[in-house]
Amino acid sequence: MRTRVRSGDPDAYAELFDSYARTVYNHAFRMTGDWASAEDVMSAVFLEAWRLRGTVDAEGGSLRPWLLGIATNLARNHCRSNRRYRAAAAAATAAAGAASAPDHADEVAGRLDDRQQIAATLAQLSALRGPEREVLLLCLCEGLEYAEAARVLGIPVGTVRSRLSRARTKLRKLADAELKKNKRELAARPRQTYGDRAKAVRSAQEGTR
Repeated sequence: MRTRVRSGDPDAYAELFDSYARTVYNHAFRMTGDWASAEDVMSAVFLEAWRLRGTVDAEGGSLRPWLLGIATNLARNHCRSNRRYRAAAAAATAAAGAASAPDHADEVAGRLDDRQQIAATLAQLSALRGPEREVLLLCLCEGLEYAEAARVLGIPVGTVRSRLSRARTKLRKLADAELKKNKRELAARPRQTYGDRAKAVRSAQEGTR
């Protein structure tokens, strides 16, 4: 595959797209927090891959890390600040709250859960610095080894480890804070008193005689 890509074989690029388009798209969405931007990045990745085909090493394994590296670089242009993440999270939350419930209740409930989960994920990612977020997505979400992530990002393996450690620590603190918040909200809810409705009605009627 590497030899065919280096030579500019169109069939090789078609195979490359079929194999990794979804992976690139998902990574781009996690990086940008926006579906439309993810589509733009995915398209640009394969165009850029064609332009950079001469840089592909003749020897090596899967080209997936190479494509993810291109996607990471392109996605940086779409998320230079956390404002895009916050906007995407707010939009997803608003859509979940404003959505109406058609006849297919179970399907709609599943979609709302997905939107809320996306919003929560984006909100947590927005708390990370860009370099930490990139390492987290490549190592944990895409499953790259430390050495592969280091090559993709052009940084030492030790830097990958330290950034990933900081990202995990921050996310763990966010998860703990969210758990405590949920517990406080549950504790603050008024308790509902259950009783015999018929008995309550009789008591009220007797009281008015």
